[in-house]
Amino acid sequence: MQYFERHQGGENAILVHLTLTHLTDPDDLEEFQLLVESAGAIQQALVTGRRSKPDAKYFVGTGKADEIAQLVTLHEADIVIFNHSLTPSQERNLERLLKCRVLDRTGLILDIFAQRARTYEGKLQVELAQLNHLATRLVRGWTHLERQKGGIGLRGPGETQLETDRRLLQVRVNQLNTKLDKVKQTRAQGRAKRQKSDIPTISLVGYTNAGKSTLFNHLTNETVYAADKLFATLDPTLRHVNWKGLGSVILVDTVGFVRHLPHELVEAFHATLEETLEADLLLHVIDSSREDMHEQIDAVKSVLSQIKNNVPVLNVFNKIDLTCKPAHIGYSDNHQPNRVYISAQNALGIDKLTTAVQQLIAGDLQNYQLTIAPTLPNSGQLLNHLHDLGVIWQLNYDEQGNTLVNIRLANNRLRQLLGQHKILANDVLAPTDIARLIPPPEPFEIPNI
Repeated sequence: MQYFERHQGGENAILVHLTLTHLTDPDDLEEFQLLVESAGAIQQALVTGRRSKPDAKYFVGTGKADEIAQLVTLHEADIVIFNHSLTPSQERNLERLLKCRVLDRTGLILDIFAQRARTYEGKLQVELAQLNHLATRLVRGWTHLERQKGGIGLRGPGETQLETDRRLLQVRVNQLNTKLDKVKQTRAQGRAKRQKSDIPTISLVGYTNAGKSTLFNHLTNETVYAADKLFATLDPTLRHVNWKGLGSVILVDTVGFVRHLPHELVEAFHATLEETLEADLLLHVIDSSREDMHEQIDAVKSVLSQIKNNVPVLNVFNKIDLTCKPAHIGYSDNHQPNRVYISAQNALGIDKLTTAVQQLIAGDLQNYQLTIAPTLPNSGQLLNHLHDLGVIWQLNYDEQGNTLVNIRLANNRLRQLLGQHKILANDVLAPTDIARLIPPPEPFEIPNI
């Protein structure tokens, strides 16, 4: 039997979206169209329908497949894109019938990632994901693959072209896995160095196009590419930031997630997603203006659960300028911040976000007045450190030349600073403040008299 030759791809696309009644979380049509636009394809027609379950041969059924074939001919389409995952046999059957390239949702996302990858690591991860996806689609997709090698010295059992392609593909996959293991080791060394220097790490996660990169740029004064489209940024970006009340922190901007993120991508991007596992806090950026906000939240939680994330999460509801909600902090039953409402685009509520992060990483903020004598050892270093943290809200001098510093800082952070500069609480704090700073001893700590 002869098999067709694959046609060259183009940009004119026919889109196919079915509503499957057995799915409790169907793929979103609007998101699918945005994905196609992000890939650079031009929508010529949209085919929709409803089925109880996919057809084994064409996914859409014979009648709908013939309708798609007519649209391909009418619009001279180069590609048909399905908003679903197709089996290799369904993809081959459709290509044989339609006489053009057929792409499923997984292949579409992989293509977008391939366009956006810029770093060495990102390109490795995308190529690995593409090869893993291609491995099941090598079988009789091209006419030359079943031909036996021949020629002088090659006659006999030999090796089919298909087997050769499989072997070469597996060799490349092994090479990519080895290179990604080295990248993973490098990242682990970087994380260990940051943990040793006691620098907190904050990772931005969220659904694609939720505004992570816009918020990242605002917090870091950077110009990381941000645009109103899906997967505008792919590669993770790390920056040092002086966070008010915390000092130096590492802020990480990660790749956005989508509903039903392909399994191949989760595996290939595991080295990148590990940045979220080692963070001290995750800022889950949410587009609060979308009607399917809760579905997007569930999609992000699903990916985080796949990588077994246990890092504390602060929900950041972005784009309140579109919902007319006020900027504020929401608290859980144990009085810990669990949500903040902001607009990264219009810089609304950024101070609320700063306060919430302070409270989660450093603890509840308290007001203290430090009386620092000019003869106190290491007093200059302590003052410089407080200035760097941005926690001083008033500074005066008394008649004795002492520096009176009013600060707002968490108890454990103040205790850490005093210990770091070898200064006793009695040397700088009033007795009432010392009682707040140092918890009373437990009964077992009190010696028997």
